[in-house]
Amino acid sequence: METRQGQQELHSKTARIAQLSHEIAVLKCLRFGKKGEHLPAGLQGSLLEEALDEDIAALELELQALEPQVQAKAEKRQPKRTALPPELARIEIRHDPASTDCACGCQLSFIRDETSEKLDYTPGVFRVQRHIRGIWACAQCETITQEPMPAHVIDKGLATPGLLAHVLVAKYADHLPLHRQEGIFARAGLRLARSTLAQWVGECGHALQPLVDALRTAILNGPVVHADETPVRLLKPGKKETHRAYLWAYAPGLFEDLKAVVYDFADGRGGEHARAFFGNWQGTLVCDDYGGYNALFRQGVTEAGCMAHARRAFFDLFESSKSPVAGQAVNYFDQLYAIERELKNLPPDERRHRRQQQAKPLADKFHEWMLAQRQRVPDGSTTAKKLDYSLNRWEALTRYLEDGRVPMDNNYIERQIRPIAIGRSNWLFAGSLRAGKRAAAVMSLIQSAKLNGHDPYAYLKDVLTRLPTHPNSRVDELLPHNWSPQTTA
Repeated sequence: METRQGQQELHSKTARIAQLSHEIAVLKCLRFGKKGEHLPAGLQGSLLEEALDEDIAALELELQALEPQVQAKAEKRQPKRTALPPELARIEIRHDPASTDCACGCQLSFIRDETSEKLDYTPGVFRVQRHIRGIWACAQCETITQEPMPAHVIDKGLATPGLLAHVLVAKYADHLPLHRQEGIFARAGLRLARSTLAQWVGECGHALQPLVDALRTAILNGPVVHADETPVRLLKPGKKETHRAYLWAYAPGLFEDLKAVVYDFADGRGGEHARAFFGNWQGTLVCDDYGGYNALFRQGVTEAGCMAHARRAFFDLFESSKSPVAGQAVNYFDQLYAIERELKNLPPDERRHRRQQQAKPLADKFHEWMLAQRQRVPDGSTTAKKLDYSLNRWEALTRYLEDGRVPMDNNYIERQIRPIAIGRSNWLFAGSLRAGKRAAAVMSLIQSAKLNGHDPYAYLKDVLTRLPTHPNSRVDELLPHNWSPQTTA
């Protein structure tokens, strides 16, 4: 049994290595082939190059984890690094043994210092961290002692966690593509190749993915989840056109203690993407009237509709035509919202009780009124369509009346998608499917940090510092809702 299982694991590992090797080869062909044949010109080509460089770095990191000899080959191919400019400020960080007493009882003798330099960045200012590690020897037992270099999220990399965090926040929170950051850094006194920045982003995205997976698990541990999606253009490598992809957003219910959001990038809007995210989760899903969620409802997920969408339909009609029917409908909605505002800070059980007392009679009256109005308007008219939208979804729209944990609308998740809409006008599109998924992962951590009142830069800097030595079994400690800055003695 063990032999068969071992063979299956070996076969799976070999297949994965072959798949990654092939994907890397294809990406390198796109990246370094004849640009006239592969890459669109101008800004699109620049952004696609960034995405390909990031993808290659992330894939090679995954391949190295499966095939250790790849790491040794990569180190041999590593070009000699250009020395950092001498005019940059230096900060010396010493790493010496806690004790200079040898295990044999003798006193260690200092031999020399060994220095390595890493590039640090405080917004607007570069400086160099000089890590000095003394080499000590024991004359009697002829042993050498030296403190190891602190573990880094990018092994033997040039950048400190502070610089890496800045690049990620600038790209995914401030919506600055890497070619713009390259220019900003040059004005600050140092030229950093765009390919280098892309490699950092790819490797950081790979390293941070376990946190996003844990954040998804935390969200699905709750009884209520919000879901929404927004279109993003995805560039097809080898072609000059884009096609519509989607960024899905998921968050715990508005009244939950957990403040988090997870974005999931997909190359389409099909319901299989939502099903893959939720798995076997059973709870109440607050969403819009989108058929992609129907399979979830058939497997036992409870649907809660969005009153804001229903109200918006009537409000738009009233704004355009001054329809008295639409105006009265908006008035009903506004009365329901007025009641809900008074209940938002109550415990779930009390909120449900008050909703049953105050909101349910009004909702029932509103429903009867809509049924009566529907009999008076002709089929196919705009007013009929607006009435049908609410009447056909009335059970889902009023689900919140039966459960005090369920919010009245889906506005909470729409607010979490707003930063994506702002960024979309800046970074134009995702350069590849992997780039989209990487962006979704990093943006999940950045936006969740904001929801918990953290500075995304401080959060990512600390997490990237601790991640290399942090036990996988305690990854939850690094999630934004659990995180607190590391204190130094």
